Amino acid sequence: MGILFTPFTIGGLTTKNRFVRSATYDGGADPGGFVSEWQMDLYAALARGEVGLIVSGIFNVDSPGKISPSQNSIHRDHFMEGLARLTDAVHQHGSKIAVQLFHGGREAFRRQEALGQPALGPSDLEPGQDPYFKGGAKAMTDEEIEAVIEAFGKAAARARKAGADAVQIHGAHAYLLAQFLSPQGNQRRDKWGGPLANRLRLHKRIYESVRTAVGSNYPVMIKLGVADGFVGGLELEEGLQAAVELADMGCDAIEVSQGLRGRDDTQAEFRPKIVKREREAYFREWCRQVKARVKAPVIMVGGLRTRDLMEEVLSSGHADLVALCRPLIREPDLVASWCAGKERRATCVSCNGCFDLILTGARLACVLAEKD
Repeated sequence: MGILFTPFTIGGLTTKNRFVRSATYDGGADPGGFVSEWQMDLYAALARGEVGLIVSGIFNVDSPGKISPSQNSIHRDHFMEGLARLTDAVHQHGSKIAVQLFHGGREAFRRQEALGQPALGPSDLEPGQDPYFKGGAKAMTDEEIEAVIEAFGKAAARARKAGADAVQIHGAHAYLLAQFLSPQGNQRRDKWGGPLANRLRLHKRIYESVRTAVGSNYPVMIKLGVADGFVGGLELEEGLQAAVELADMGCDAIEVSQGLRGRDDTQAEFRPKIVKREREAYFREWCRQVKARVKAPVIMVGGLRTRDLMEEVLSSGHADLVALCRPLIREPDLVASWCAGKERRATCVSCNGCFDLILTGARLACVLAEKD
């Protein structure tokens, strides 16, 4: 059936195939950030759909980093019961699950403003000061940075205790770690800013905190933005060096994606109109270069829609696993259909209506599927 359907091992975790459900914020948490019954059904459907590894939507590790009331939390022990039920639901159908550990940084500005508090980020920022970001932020103090580092470690320990098979540190998509890594987002002049070694310090300290919390044999992955979506931000060469250093520290897998977003969808990780094969795999060259430099497994995400192209990506050695996001919103059984021998292309047209829907506060859904 092809390399896509062969098992793969990440750290001590073996998946039944090479398909990963890339972390997808679903807006479906119960009030307070608890796992909801709706989410239980969503994850069970993905597991029944033969996705080998499901990476959860964003679980915030610290209250100031939460971007939405309907986002899942893991910053207190009382969230573990619901997460344990979620991991059980996935395991019952033979899939594995990783919890994505998240802090929004300055991207939490809307929620923080509603609470009468400033959002936290690498640098002081007035609204409108950054052409690629609408909100404002307060530069984090050393104490606040250390608190976030500790929070990631404690959240990872909770995820493991709740039965998750792995954790993934979110270091992409304009959130806190991407803000620190980017010279556009990080204007600090202390040990957390300036040269790459300083801008990467937060990533390394968080990895160390997580690793200490979960032990040496538990898979710790990272989703890494290796370049920003605009000229003048993080350049690929620095992103590649960051990938090398994190892999050398012991990260068990790197999912390659984008850092800060540009002005529109064409400069974001969720690029639109992926309706032709030649538009697919838009992070392939980044993945190829990361894969050439690191020994850790590499996960490719970004506009993958065609099964034979995914086979080619893996066979060429440009990645070890492939990750899908938007196609599985519309078709949670897509991988199962391919397992059954159907050669069809994913029906997702990358209209980004699902993303627009989430911005309204609604739960995740394919707007075109709703009309079918």
